[in-house]
Amino acid sequence: MITYKKIAELAARFISKPKVLKFGFNLSPMYRRTSAKVIYISEDFLKIQIKLPFSYKNANYVNTIFGGSMFSAVDPFPMTQLMNLIGDDYVVWDKAAEIFFRRPAKEDLYADFIYSLEELEEIKKKAKELNEFEIVKDEIVMLLILVTFVVKTTTSPFPTILSLSVTISEWVTTSIIEL
Repeated sequence: MITYKKIAELAARFISKPKVLKFGFNLSPMYRRTSAKVIYISEDFLKIQIKLPFSYKNANYVNTIFGGSMFSAVDPFPMTQLMNLIGDDYVVWDKAAEIFFRRPAKEDLYADFIYSLEELEEIKKKAKELNEFEIVKDEIVMLLILVTFVVKTTTSPFPTILSLSVTISEWVTTSIIEL
């Protein structure tokens, strides 16, 4: 059985872990099918940025980006990012996911996943106190994940915010258990 975590740990002996995950996601068959690309992972894992280009591969019947592509493009990151940030002393598990669409997407979409050091300390502190708890990351940058896609338009110098209220419950209900 192939486990991506084991492969990533092996590859991280030779290449930095952020690069391993970036290229690992971009080359992985499961993620390639979303048509999204990881374009940036900071060395400290506090920021991950992805791009979902509008193409024939993800266009739906009415020529907008298929909602399932949007959802699957952002799905793996909340859990994977948090696992890499807080380490192997904790178990991070997705419990639920939910998405609400504000309007159709007809251009490339971008999503940023950001944690602050303060958030991580709070998560570790709560895990020590409660042993197991759920977090809901609902702010754009800080705590439940309203994943906000920024649609960069060629006709306007200002980006349009397509707040895919991706109350992606990965962060919207992520269990943290201290080992």
